[in-house]
Amino acid sequence: MEKPAFRVSGFVMFFVTLAEAILVGELTWRQVGGAWSPVLGTIAFVILLSGFAVIAPNEARVLLFFGRYVGTLRTAGFHWTVPLTVKRRISLRVRNFESSRLKVADADGNPVEIAAVVVWQVVETAKAAFAVDDHVAYVAVQSEAAVRHMATSHPYEARDPGQTSLRDATVVSDELTAELRERVARAGVEVLESRITHLAYAPEIAQAMLARQQASAIVAARFKIVEGAVGMVQNALQRLRDEDVVELDEERKAQMVSNLLVVLCGDRAAQPVVNTGTLYG
Repeated sequence: MEKPAFRVSGFVMFFVTLAEAILVGELTWRQVGGAWSPVLGTIAFVILLSGFAVIAPNEARVLLFFGRYVGTLRTAGFHWTVPLTVKRRISLRVRNFESSRLKVADADGNPVEIAAVVVWQVVETAKAAFAVDDHVAYVAVQSEAAVRHMATSHPYEARDPGQTSLRDATVVSDELTAELRERVARAGVEVLESRITHLAYAPEIAQAMLARQQASAIVAARFKIVEGAVGMVQNALQRLRDEDVVELDEERKAQMVSNLLVVLCGDRAAQPVVNTGTLYG
């Protein structure tokens, strides 16, 4: 787990190091302490220098002391920390990963193309540094795996009411974000948001699916037209009866209903026909 590393102000230690260098130079010039004085002074100077670190905003340093994790520096600024440590840089900035267009089969077995963008950042530097080999590559691989898994779990289009489809952007994004958070938590990474950026049928079936969608749209439009036409016919017959405009028997009603439905449901404008006789010949 991440823990804070020992640190003091780098400016204070800079003057300490400078004073040590001046003292060693003075002792060497005066030949105090013999031959060991400059050697020990130089070693101490190098050890002090190795403890300095400059931390930029939204950046951290993971410290390793001879292979042992001793803490993380997160505070931006000039610091002096445990000397002789390896300081591994970890970015804490928010990053985006956009997957390539993946070709997968949806829950109905139809090939689709899908891509997503994932917004993430490191929250546990120790895990990001030591739990996985490369946390950036790990996020990329897990993101594409999660997108593939989600695409195979839902159909491109819902067949039943209440069924979740890939076109339900909000629901699908929430599911993808939840799955990604679980996958990348071991790398000390938090997924802030994920969105589907591309969704389409694969080219080999796109034309057939477009024709099916068009046919479904035509059927739905016809259904609404017929439903409206029946309501208009019922209203017309009701008003004729209530206002006593004309008395119609069952055969005349049937003829009137037929004519009105032809006019209201037809694709083309109706052509009027003048009847000079009677309905019965």
